[in-house]
Amino acid sequence: MSGPLFIISKIIFSGLSAFSTFDFEESSMLGKLLFSRPNTPRWIIFLFDSGMVVLSVLLAYQLRFNFRLPDEEVLNLRIVIPLVLLVRCISFIFFKTYAGIIRFTSTHDAVRVAIVLIAGSALFVVLNIINFYRVQAYVLPFSIVILEFIISAFLMLSMRILIKTLYTEIRNPGKEKTNVIIFGAGESALITKHAIDRDAGTKYKVLAFADDDPRRSGKTIEGIPILHAPAALESLLSENEIRHLIIAIQNIHPARKQEIVDLCLQYNTKVLHVPPVTSWINGELSFKQIKKINIEDLLERDPIQLDIELIKKELTGKVILITGAAGSIGRELVKQVIPFHPSRLYMLDIAESPLYELEYEVHEMKKLCYTEPVIGDVRNAERMRNVFRSFKPNIVFHAAAYKHVPMMENNPSESILTNILGTKISADLADEFKTEKFVLVSTDKAVNPTNIMGATKRIAEIYVQSLNKHSKCKFVTTRFGNVLDSNGSVIPRFKSQIEHRKPLTVTHPDVTRYFMTISEACQLVLEAGVMGKGGEIFVFDMGKAVKIDDLAKKMIRLSGLALGKDIQIIYTGLRPGEKLYEELLASDENTLPTHHNKIMIAKVKEYDFSMISNEIKELISLFDTQNNEAIVKKMKQIVPEYISQNSIYEKLDMPHPAAGSIAS
Repeated sequence: MSGPLFIISKIIFSGLSAFSTFDFEESSMLGKLLFSRPNTPRWIIFLFDSGMVVLSVLLAYQLRFNFRLPDEEVLNLRIVIPLVLLVRCISFIFFKTYAGIIRFTSTHDAVRVAIVLIAGSALFVVLNIINFYRVQAYVLPFSIVILEFIISAFLMLSMRILIKTLYTEIRNPGKEKTNVIIFGAGESALITKHAIDRDAGTKYKVLAFADDDPRRSGKTIEGIPILHAPAALESLLSENEIRHLIIAIQNIHPARKQEIVDLCLQYNTKVLHVPPVTSWINGELSFKQIKKINIEDLLERDPIQLDIELIKKELTGKVILITGAAGSIGRELVKQVIPFHPSRLYMLDIAESPLYELEYEVHEMKKLCYTEPVIGDVRNAERMRNVFRSFKPNIVFHAAAYKHVPMMENNPSESILTNILGTKISADLADEFKTEKFVLVSTDKAVNPTNIMGATKRIAEIYVQSLNKHSKCKFVTTRFGNVLDSNGSVIPRFKSQIEHRKPLTVTHPDVTRYFMTISEACQLVLEAGVMGKGGEIFVFDMGKAVKIDDLAKKMIRLSGLALGKDIQIIYTGLRPGEKLYEELLASDENTLPTHHNKIMIAKVKEYDFSMISNEIKELISLFDTQNNEAIVKKMKQIVPEYISQNSIYEKLDMPHPAAGSIAS
């Protein structure tokens, strides 16, 4: 009896070892026959598992008796094999181990198989104990119970792994796979590898893990080496054809991310990144969720540390009105205010469709407060009076404004109606209806303005700052520069041009701008707004200036295109009112520090309220004349530092007697 069993054992183990040298390419016809069905029928899996159990019992007895099976034990096998098979089959049916798709076998399936086998082995132990107390004999030796469990687990899991590997190799031969590097060697990196492995259609092969932690260097994850990134990453990219590098570190420093992307672009390697865990579907990462790095990711900065308790104290339980709520900044303010549980949040905008879309987004969020969209024009005094009278807001975030420099340069009369009159109406009503705080969202273009848009925002700042001295409402102004991905900004325009393979239009090779994410800008607006005591103009640390020409070139490379071959850059010249370089707001000469290292208080001239109020009324009255030169001339009188650039209104920049008469 021992001879045949010994031969069977050798055949099994020889077959398993021979698998590693199997030529998958020559077996393509066999593979098509074996894997032509989408899923292996359940009854076949059940028969495989049952056969593994029988084989496990036979091998367990052979090992227990050193391959010299006594005759009496051969007789016992007639009882033991049916008993073990019955118990195992019942447990397979109960736990449905045959229900899984084998080519998607994971650690979860391995754990389930182990639990099923442990349950069956535990039953054998119980039967042994009961039988021993009855007749002082075991149903089957405890050594057999242990050996059978180990062998069954090994064979069942090996069978699944072999079939999964065979399926993967048949569908995606190793020579056709694309090399991938995973940056990171932690849990997220392992999950990323499993996501790649599950998606056989991707045809990706993880060549190595790269990590900055030297303690992980030289180790392996599932047989794949971990390399010390700073030393080995460049050589790995230069010596191999690496199609993709996937950043699997959840909180990688923005500067390090920039370094990795710059290095990969040198070797035409595309960079992908794993999204935050919170965005994984049902807590599980799929390969389709791994996205390309985009330019916004490279312009990120260190996360802002907010004074959450202070913001919560100011906003919780309050009635809040956000004007311009359907715009880029207003929309983000709405989303950031809601988690602080205001009692009511009113979202006002004149744009019906964007406001409708915002309402839909808000309703999809977890309902934390009462929200209501309000169609209204900040330039309409009676409509705004009804809004303040009906809702009586405690805090107003005034984000409604025209913002595009060239558009306002061509439409001065409309710019004063929205940016100046709209702000004046809202601020006056906040004072009249005893609003606690009014936060004006302004722009860095109000600093030494060179265009009409910047000048109108500066006049709006002057008015609310002057009104603060005569009101119980606290008027606070916040200034910041360009925000990434806002409506009409340069990045969405470049994206559209790249998508349609049109030349990227850059105004000037040397033009630079400061950028901030919409989320970061709104976080700082909230922080500055709640810390303000009234009368301050807060400016934000915008980081380093970005050369727009370099930005365009990097976006082209991130898209996998070649500059000069697949797409061009065209220089169109500075637009009317446009600066070559934006003013640096965060210098010691024109700001004072606050408790927050990214928020400063601007040093600005203060104006007499009655005088500035009369001047603004006179400016607004010029709307009816539709005389653009008269309107701009009056604006320059109110804001003497407003000097036009690249504009037809440069001819108005002449000294005049009233230039400094408004400042107190």
